[in-house]
Amino acid sequence: MNIIVQPYGSNWCYCRPDTTWERENKDFYVPDGIEEVLWAPVIFARVSKAGKCIGKKFISRYYDSFNFGILLYCRPENMEEKDLTAFTSCADHTSLLPSPLCEAAAIETEGNIFRVKRKGEEIFRIDAAAVKEGLENAICAASRTTSLRIGDYVALELRQTESLASKSETETAVTAELSGKTLYDIKVIF
Repeated sequence: MNIIVQPYGSNWCYCRPDTTWERENKDFYVPDGIEEVLWAPVIFARVSKAGKCIGKKFISRYYDSFNFGILLYCRPENMEEKDLTAFTSCADHTSLLPSPLCEAAAIETEGNIFRVKRKGEEIFRIDAAAVKEGLENAICAASRTTSLRIGDYVALELRQTESLASKSETETAVTAELSGKTLYDIKVIF
């Protein structure tokens, strides 16, 4: 199983292995040598039918469920941002993609609000209905460069990465919810 990610504002995709998937709502212990943890909110879909070069009008046949999550990017000292993708794609437990997923039809229901809080303060908010088209475009884009397999996740970053926690803070609480239901409640611990 791969996690195929389309970075914010980009038409290209990259893959994260399933070892990056954190599905158990466990705290993230930052590896040695990391100065800062960046984050990006994502909407992701589970691929339900294998495919390659999927056309936009057929995309609804290729995913059966979705959810929201966050991707973490570990920034070591003196590493440029352009190198973060390759470095982080190897870091375990940096893809917080919660289960269970929501049925695909629920993405069109207005009022499915995804919220992320850092230390109790809201830092991101979006309605699922507003990003359906973007998610489907990301699945199409991913299928142009890689063969999608049943069980793969395709994730669309919903904004630029930004700082979530740094070494100067020993512990940062992060919570997320969808329509009032908690998706995860973790700490980033240095």
